[in-house]
Amino acid sequence: MQKLFTVVAMGLFLSFGAAHAADGKTAQQSKMGSCNKEASDKKGDERKAFMKECLSAKPAAPATQQGKMKSCNTDAKGMKGDERKKFMSDCLKK
Repeated sequence: MQKLFTVVAMGLFLSFGAAHAADGKTAQQSKMGSCNKEASDKKGDERKAFMKECLSAKPAAPATQQGKMKSCNTDAKGMKGDERKKFMSDCLKK
């Protein structure tokens, strides 16, 4: 009797864990969903090519600190003092 209870308890425990794990989507699943929505009007080879391109696309890399600094410095030309300091602070936080 105790063995039966243990087996049933383990089965319930495992089924709850599997149900919970299925709730969240992985990044790949989310990407697949968005690519499918975009490709809804395409057919055949055109759709295949689009899906391949869409699914293999990498997300844009975040700007490096050096790149941000360069861009903000270019935008801040002609500013001086506190105005420049405030602009640079706001620009680098983006």
